[in-house]
Amino acid sequence: MLALKLTLVPLFVLVVSMSGRWWGPSIAGWLAGLPVVAGPILYLLTLSHGAAFGARAATLSLAAILASEAFNFAYAWTCRSLTWPLALLAGITVWFLSACGLSLMPTSPLWALIAAVTAVTVGQSFLPRTSAVAAGAPLSRLDLPGRMIAGALLTFAVTSISSRAGPTWSGLLAVFPLLGIILSVSSHRAHGPAFVISLLRGMVLGRFSFAAFCLLLTFALPHQRPICAFAEAALLAMLVQWCTKRVAASRLRAPVAAAE
Repeated sequence: MLALKLTLVPLFVLVVSMSGRWWGPSIAGWLAGLPVVAGPILYLLTLSHGAAFGARAATLSLAAILASEAFNFAYAWTCRSLTWPLALLAGITVWFLSACGLSLMPTSPLWALIAAVTAVTVGQSFLPRTSAVAAGAPLSRLDLPGRMIAGALLTFAVTSISSRAGPTWSGLLAVFPLLGIILSVSSHRAHGPAFVISLLRGMVLGRFSFAAFCLLLTFALPHQRPICAFAEAALLAMLVQWCTKRVAASRLRAPVAAAE
């Protein structure tokens, strides 16, 4: 189990981070929205504590989309006028307050779905806008090892304290915006606030596949073997991610066609 904790998430992070170089930007963008960190953590929590624990943690992970969007919202608005340490402090503070609020919410798939949909709607509508394009930024020499180590540390921390934290905070911490923090800070330092805002706006698209992943786990885990439930959830997440990418691409092509 320890080997899984230390290698599962870093392996997924490695594949997603290197996918642009291996298979091109279209595949990289498609993979980036998948639950490459929270998914393995939820799987390990289920193996350690049982299906009921895993299902409840998945419900809270669905609701935690709101906390992740709250981090993005706070960082995007503050980074325009503040340095990255202050923007990061604002983002983490808002994430923590949001997570505390979610921990008091009824553990219900309906409430979790409402929280997630509200977060995505607000994020899409009220994040600041920019003309910058957050694509094609190369990995620095330290980026990839940093992401893999951070993923391993988050996995180890959440699974280690899960017995004390319970399924509520385990589910919330599984969606801690670790990669969002790493990408925001590194992009802020290297490319400036406009690039960060574009990056954070692009993350909203990936929330749909993650929501589908968690929602299916909530209902499937009590009735199926964990490996089957997670396989089905992963397939659904990939399908939803493919559909959202197609819809987004068609919307981008529509103004071009109208202009011609």
